[in-house]
Amino acid sequence: MSDTVRQDTLVSLLGGKRGAFDATAPVVVFILTWLLTGNSIAWAAATSLLSAGAIAIVRLRQRRKPRAVVLGLLSVAVACLIVLYTGRAQDILLPRIVTNAASALVWAGFIVFRRPLLGLIVGGLLGQKTRWRRDPHLLRAYSAASWVWVAMYALRVAILTPFWNSDEARLAVVAGGLAQIALSWPLLVLCLIISGWVIRAILPNDHPGIRHPVAPSETPEPEPTAP
Repeated sequence: MSDTVRQDTLVSLLGGKRGAFDATAPVVVFILTWLLTGNSIAWAAATSLLSAGAIAIVRLRQRRKPRAVVLGLLSVAVACLIVLYTGRAQDILLPRIVTNAASALVWAGFIVFRRPLLGLIVGGLLGQKTRWRRDPHLLRAYSAASWVWVAMYALRVAILTPFWNSDEARLAVVAGGLAQIALSWPLLVLCLIISGWVIRAILPNDHPGIRHPVAPSETPEPEPTAP
């Protein structure tokens, strides 16, 4: 999608580097504190929540969207409450598993109802609203590319779930936390690259591109050949 919408713009809209840092930093703090305090869940949860609170204050001072900041802080608070309630350190991974599973279902549902989220996002960035939906080629391309995002969320669930289910707490927390970090920013960039390639591969060679949706009635008639 580099020839139509800057990838860094899409990354920023979908969280970007800051979003990846904000989501993973409290997890890293939890893991390090848990290891350094002899597997103390209380200390790990407390420091993780404090780090999330500090990040939220910084983001609000930077005039980031309050809704995103509050949701990020809330997700960390929920994760900390879960581990404090269950006494299982590996349950710090559970909220991320649930949110990714929900995201996969939502993206898949929008594809089924012929409103692929990638099209809604890109169309919004380009100021097209939903005009792209009248272009059958763009609709098909956005739908196929949106399945790449479903696969990304499903992959996160598939990788993190075994760590969460593991009875080996140290392996689950450390390896699961590292996996969560690896599955954030790097995987998001890879997903953008692949989805952009899918769009370009599906659009016909004579299509003007995603900046110029073509409704069926706008398709030029072939010129008649001379007898």
